Amino acid sequence: MTDTINVRQLRETLSARLDAAEAGEYTVITRDGHPAAALVPIDVFKTIEDAEDELLARRADEAWEAEKDQPRVAMAELIADMFGEREAG
Repeated sequence: MTDTINVRQLRETLSARLDAAEAGEYTVITRDGHPAAALVPIDVFKTIEDAEDELLARRADEAWEAEKDQPRVAMAELIADMFGEREAG
């Protein structure tokens, strides 16, 4: 079940909304009549975070694969260059 409430209603019923989220319900919170956020059960939030992490890891792997033949610079070398600590060669 999904309820939609505005910010004022959320302030008035926050404890009940948290109880509802713990029971598996979703609440969409609106601001000026437009959806602004959602209060969801923590397991749903964790699943979304895990999916986002997986997507970012896949994108990083794809970028690495696409540029695997490009020259690389070690992080230590990059930092030394940034701070002028690299000896002139």
